[in-house]
Amino acid sequence: MKITENEDKEIVKMIREGLAATGGYCPCRRERTPETKCMCKEFKEQIKDPEFEGFCHCMLYYKSLEN
Repeated sequence: MKITENEDKEIVKMIREGLAATGGYCPCRRERTPETKCMCKEFKEQIKDPEFEGFCHCMLYYKSLEN
């Protein structure tokens, strides 16, 4: 398993700016709860799933199954 940032630097820049504006909370979510603080609870749970491969909700991080 490997976690990487999105290769699209424009998306990364936009999400990082959003994180800065929200105090570290996912800019794609309306709620500001511990579950939506980056790296969000949803993606942490997806990381634990050995079958999951893909982006987090805001597309900042990608989990690949390869090492």
